[in-house]
Amino acid sequence: MRWLFKLIDRHAERGVRQIAHRHGRRSLLARLGVALVGGAVLPMLPFDRSGQSSGAAHAAEPSPRKVAKPDPREDSLQCEYWRYCAFDGYLCTCCGGSLTQCPPGTEASKVSWIGTCLNPQDGRQYLVSYNDCCGKGSCGECLCNNNERERPGYRLGVHNDINWCMANTSPMFHCTTAIIAGVA
Repeated sequence: MRWLFKLIDRHAERGVRQIAHRHGRRSLLARLGVALVGGAVLPMLPFDRSGQSSGAAHAAEPSPRKVAKPDPREDSLQCEYWRYCAFDGYLCTCCGGSLTQCPPGTEASKVSWIGTCLNPQDGRQYLVSYNDCCGKGSCGECLCNNNERERPGYRLGVHNDINWCMANTSPMFHCTTAIIAGVA
């Protein structure tokens, strides 16, 4: 009887190993995710029925004038601003400070991280120093998290997921500035 269990065990193991060689865990998880989310959520998504009126009514309406939107890469209040390519935190420009100055009641961190960002206006790369402003609780306005060319945590000078206020008297993080340190 023992030989029968060993035989069944051997065949079952061989079959499972063959399946494991052909299909990884990720493909199983992907299929389960599609079955759970794709099958359950997609039929419930909202859709616009306003376009179902007659075409004549739409033809009589004047076409809306397209207004040129400002480039977010040139607006220091937007996360897409070119200096924020390796930014992680709240924008000091939204918290009472500026690109280079901490808001009143805070002090710049003694250590910082750096990024190399492309200025779309002149096509040059700039070395940007990101200094956390410390001493107050989080600003809570304009949270941005851009990780362009971010390095793992063992390269601390270019890693943006660290509380850089640790070296200051008060380790409380408020917001972050983006100071141009030089041309790359």
